[in-house]
Amino acid sequence: MAQLSIVRPGEGEMGELRGVRMRVLEDGSTTDHRIGVIEMTLAPGGTGPQQHRHSLHDEGFYIVSGTVRFTVGDADHDATPGTMVMVPPGVPHTFANPGEVPAVMVSTVTPDLYMRYFEDLRDWVAGGRPMTPEAQAEIMSRYATVPATDHAH
Repeated sequence: MAQLSIVRPGEGEMGELRGVRMRVLEDGSTTDHRIGVIEMTLAPGGTGPQQHRHSLHDEGFYIVSGTVRFTVGDADHDATPGTMVMVPPGVPHTFANPGEVPAVMVSTVTPDLYMRYFEDLRDWVAGGRPMTPEAQAEIMSRYATVPATDHAH
């Protein structure tokens, strides 16, 4: 029988990479890997990963506070609190915080495959290795994700 999962404030696996603080709310283990959920806090002026495409999962972002700028191909879209952004497979995207205050969003990945990407990033940095665009692309490739080099924005 499935068990109830409750992640309270201050709980959940935490990590930080290039100004993005991450807190895992659901790693997929209680949903039979149907969904993973992560809370991300972007520092003012902080950027996310290089623009990329997923081939095997959908990604959703619900903006809790601040403003998050999503770049999709060559177009920028600013999302404010209460906005939900869904990115289906194949759509090039990235995000950043253009504001002067931290931005918080809750991200979903379905299925949970991409949750392992965040673990690999954490382990890479914890191992003292620099997070170069090449290293990030290699880690992405493990999870059916590639840089969107045709949209270097």
